[in-house]
Amino acid sequence: MPSLPNYWLVKSEPNAYSWDDLVRDEWTYWDGVRNYESRNNMRKMAKGDQVLYYHSGRVRAVVGIAEVTREHYQDPTTEDTRWSAVDVRPVRMLPQPVTLKAVKGEARLASMQLVTRGRLSVTPVREDEYGIVLAMGGLG
Repeated sequence: MPSLPNYWLVKSEPNAYSWDDLVRDEWTYWDGVRNYESRNNMRKMAKGDQVLYYHSGRVRAVVGIAEVTREHYQDPTTEDTRWSAVDVRPVRMLPQPVTLKAVKGEARLASMQLVTRGRLSVTPVREDEYGIVLAMGGLG
C-alpha cells in the first residue's frame, strides 16, 4: 500500500524564482540549498509529497501548492556531493496568500516550523498545519 504524502514548505525570494516562474516553467529542480538541516529535509521528500510554496523577502507569504515529482538527487548546480535537489511542479495557486503575520497570528500554527525555525528554507509541515494554511488561503 502506498504511503500517504508528507507535507513541506519551501521558501524562495520572488525576485530569484517566483511562483509565477514555476507556473511558467511547469516544473523545476529545487536546488541551491546549502544548509544541512534543509538538505536533510529535502532528502526525506518523496514523490507525491505536497509542498507549500512560500515567497520570502518583502512578500513573506504562502502563495501556492507544489508537488514533489522526483526524489532527491545530486544538486546539478554544484559538483559537491553533499548537496541535493528535488523536482517540483505547481499544483495550485492559493486564492488568498497566507502571510507570515497571519500564520503567527493563528494559535494552532504556533509550533509550525515556519514560525519556530524561520531561517530554514525547507521545513516539514504537519498534516493539520497544512490543512489550516490551505483553509486560511481560501481552499478549506
